[in-house]
Amino acid sequence: MELDATGRLAGKVAIVTGTSPNIGGTIASGFAAQGAAVACNDRRAEVAEERAERIRAEAGKAIAVPGDVTDPEAVGALVDRVLGEWGRVDVLVNNAVRFNTKGVLDMPVEEFRHQVDVILGGAFLMTQRVGWAMVEAGRGGSIVNILSTAAWQGQAGNIGYCTAKSGLVNFTRSAAMELAPYGIRVNAFTPTATMPVDPQLADRFRRATAGSTSMDFAGQLPLGRLPTPADYLGALVYLASDESAMTTGTNITVDGGALAKYWPQAPARREGGTP
Repeated sequence: MELDATGRLAGKVAIVTGTSPNIGGTIASGFAAQGAAVACNDRRAEVAEERAERIRAEAGKAIAVPGDVTDPEAVGALVDRVLGEWGRVDVLVNNAVRFNTKGVLDMPVEEFRHQVDVILGGAFLMTQRVGWAMVEAGRGGSIVNILSTAAWQGQAGNIGYCTAKSGLVNFTRSAAMELAPYGIRVNAFTPTATMPVDPQLADRFRRATAGSTSMDFAGQLPLGRLPTPADYLGALVYLASDESAMTTGTNITVDGGALAKYWPQAPARREGGTP
């Protein structure tokens, strides 16, 4: 991504958790391209460093801050590293996630608790630590929690993910009310099933056909294709930037119409092309 030093996030310092190559990595690179200094977090040090190196190779400003977002000491250390490097945090994106597609009847409780802890507990710890840093700096700030259409809809065989992502909905509202007096905005962003950056996975999604595989998400979307991570950047940059100065406690959805769709209906064009 081409660096814009006078971009919408010029001068901002951002932390993005879960910077694997798909949504989180794209957010980190997209923010850097808009002028932000970005701290790339992931539990896997090599993943965080790879994203930071990619940003630096494109003339952006980035550091890797690996760490487990469920560990209070690790969270404190990574935020302290950012404060030591750049002096403040203006933006936090809580994107760390754990996938474990099991249902309520067969998921071991330890796995359920761990999945919820990564998604919801990690957002809590990061928001608490970064929130204090923002309060002490007195400059306000923006915190964005990455949800999913699974936060708003029931999905069989995905009980931990749905539970944790839906918990982030009201976590966002509650944190927004608590932090508003300090000028800190807290919002949520809802993506849907996303075209992977990985070429092999992307090819599997493209070849999926209705009725033959559970991966045919594109065929169920009213707009007819899966969004890519890049499709989310406009809304996320808005939430991170000063453009959203009067936006807090709410959610922005970019899902190709997934949540608006009434389930039995599959939108199709009329004959003749008229509405």
